[in-house]
Amino acid sequence: MSAPPEPRPDPGPSTLAVHAGGPIPSPGAPVVAPVVHSATFFYAEEGDGELRYTRYLNNPTLEAVARRVAALEGTEAALVTSSGMAAMAMTLLALTRAGDHIVAARDLYGGTVTLLSEELPRLGIETTFVPGDPTSALRPETKAIVIEVPSNPVMRVPDLPGIARAARAAGVALVVDATFASPVNLRAADHGASAVVHSGTKYLGGHSDVTAGVVAGDAELIASVRRRVRSFGPVLDPGAAATLERGMKTLAVRVQRHNANAAALADWLAAHPAVESVSYPGRADHPDHERAAALMSGFGGMLGFAVRGGDEAALRALRRLRILRVAPSLGSVESLVSMPRYTSHASLTDAERAERGIPPGYVRVSVGVEDLEDLREDLARALEPER
Repeated sequence: MSAPPEPRPDPGPSTLAVHAGGPIPSPGAPVVAPVVHSATFFYAEEGDGELRYTRYLNNPTLEAVARRVAALEGTEAALVTSSGMAAMAMTLLALTRAGDHIVAARDLYGGTVTLLSEELPRLGIETTFVPGDPTSALRPETKAIVIEVPSNPVMRVPDLPGIARAARAAGVALVVDATFASPVNLRAADHGASAVVHSGTKYLGGHSDVTAGVVAGDAELIASVRRRVRSFGPVLDPGAAATLERGMKTLAVRVQRHNANAAALADWLAAHPAVESVSYPGRADHPDHERAAALMSGFGGMLGFAVRGGDEAALRALRRLRILRVAPSLGSVESLVSMPRYTSHASLTDAERAERGIPPGYVRVSVGVEDLEDLREDLARALEPER
């Protein structure tokens, strides 16, 4: 009889999503780890071991989810927070102090832009937004670069490895919001990211039923972020953490379906007479297609398209939808659509949106896992001309 095969040194994303950080198998043990709802734990003196307190992020349920995130991202450590914005804010506070400088890509989620342009300046931390290569604006006092891969809402894909090399040479941390990609399509740390941030509300949770954030990186950085979370308090409730973990178990299989549906829908929309343009990194006409193909293992479930006739025509189409849901979020099993003109980028002028590649009538679609033909029929009906 031949010897059994050696275990794979690096399990695949589906295996990690299901098993990483979970309970160790033993007779009589539960397959699913119990949720530890306790806010506090018995402790009297140093000999009692670690002082556990849920706000310290060492609740067993929070720790299990963090281990799963770190395994999926291929990093030394990770932690969970109460939202994606909490994850981004705590990471940047760990990296900077008064007098420091941040360089940020111009194409970022609106909440991140507000954090960088309105909140951090109150603490003496300045940000320069750059439309092109963010490393062109580095200064001696720069401590962090912030980018999204792909970006919200036009799915641009910056040169992550090149930016990481320049950041490393300058001694600057690179913070990557990889929410749109998920760790299934992109492990940003493998390409030089110092910190990888996700809104766990999106693909990691995957069902529009939990608000959460995660940060992954080396142990030293995560320890620094943890100290800020302990001080500021944006801790994820253990029940929400368990919901996040359950969603993560199907992450890889869901993302495969998101990728396939989005790619097919993007091609179908590009051929539709009512559509002016389509933005999807999996298409050859996307400006960053070659870069995305080299960097990512899948092109993602996010796409955008501009309806001929501008905002009014787009709104009219959205009102006709029956299967795709009009809601300002993404990454869930159901297809969600929104117009950045009225949601994430409502604070910008028409000219500013145009500079960011957001034309009139632009619709962002988070393509879900429904049957593709049903999504096509729904959009075909919505895009029919008025009679």
